[in-house]
Amino acid sequence: MRVDSLGTASGPTISWRTIECWGAGISLFFQAGALLPLILADADGTLSESAKSILRLPCFPVYVFTIVILIRNFPQFLTALRRNLIVPAILVLPFLSTLWSIAPPTTLRRAIGLLFCVLLSYVLAIRFTPRQLLFLIFVTLGACIVLSVVMSVVSPSLATMPDGTMRGIFIHKNVLGWYASLMILVATAVLIDGTLGLRRTAFIVLAAGVICLASSGSMTATIATSVAYCLIGFYSLLQRSSSIGRVVIVLFFVQLSIGILISLHEFLVPALEALGKDATLTGRVPLWELVDREISDRWMFGYGYQSFWTTANPEATRMWLKIGWPAPHAHNGYRDILLSFGIMGMVPFVLLLLHAIRQGAVLQCHDPQYGWLWLNVLTIMILVMNLTESIFFAQNDTIFILFTTAIIMFSLYAPVVSISRSPHRQGPSRGLTSGLQTS
Repeated sequence: MRVDSLGTASGPTISWRTIECWGAGISLFFQAGALLPLILADADGTLSESAKSILRLPCFPVYVFTIVILIRNFPQFLTALRRNLIVPAILVLPFLSTLWSIAPPTTLRRAIGLLFCVLLSYVLAIRFTPRQLLFLIFVTLGACIVLSVVMSVVSPSLATMPDGTMRGIFIHKNVLGWYASLMILVATAVLIDGTLGLRRTAFIVLAAGVICLASSGSMTATIATSVAYCLIGFYSLLQRSSSIGRVVIVLFFVQLSIGILISLHEFLVPALEALGKDATLTGRVPLWELVDREISDRWMFGYGYQSFWTTANPEATRMWLKIGWPAPHAHNGYRDILLSFGIMGMVPFVLLLLHAIRQGAVLQCHDPQYGWLWLNVLTIMILVMNLTESIFFAQNDTIFILFTTAIIMFSLYAPVVSISRSPHRQGPSRGLTSGLQTS
């Protein structure tokens, strides 16, 4: 007999569903790095070793919550594992890379943190539908963005970077920009969806997200937001088209994306120079040139998971001296994958992405009423963000958790939609995937 609530016969009871919802929301808030890192940071915004040790403490309740929920839903967890074997296979790579890592203890410790991040993604994927997850993110990130606006009014000195840009309740303006960008997407999705009954609140949070995005000055987040609105139009048009029309739309979109990437590679720096802007993209261009040389030295297996950017690595130290600042990562998620795992990690990761993008598009076309639009857009948005930031395989990071959740959700639900649309088996027109979730 399964117990679905906690408490005594004479006292109040708490349902497991309540624990799941509150636990997931609080976990994502902590993993977003909101408020607590800002309080513990030094005046210049850096975190001391003691502060980093304190910040690790909230992770342990998150880990415990994750393990408890997965144990209670172990059959669903196994189903999610079986339906996408690439995710657990890639998850083995960080642990396997300790065999050739230049800093094995660091690699192992960070691999454990990454493991629990991905396990939390499984919790979100198996215990929430896309629309339920949308509401959860709307509340969690909405609280972060609204608090950031309030903080900028109540304590401008704390909510502002030394250069005058806004960081809100986050430790850096770029982090605020990332979450403001995601919040704009989520609020827009709530407005488009209409079934949650939160239109007025969504308008308020959307306005707060725009304020935070503009005040942060994050170019990466601004570009990602622009891409998000283009993708909303693309996926909406894809859903309404016929089968032949979808092929034409996809081919046009792919060719357009390739053309834009080639144009950026060839003309971005000259354009920035002509406009009097920083042609190095805040030091990223010279950093990437040095990183590419290091990647070529260990192109097959890399240096081990997140072991390159450590003080124990003399190559990283020399690179920091050349560029004049201590880069914490390559500021490019794809390059950091190559630094960590080489081609051996990049190939399965690309296959995983292509498979997920295809499955997400199928779900949007064949079961759109279930709320797949925002997850499809979110996935591509994070791919764009990683062109100038490093979010892939980041441990204890809400954005990567949501990215992995979307991939797991696509693989978990897509087979159900495919079976329901089979000519030998007619399924209902609405809620094709509703059988996977329980309240």
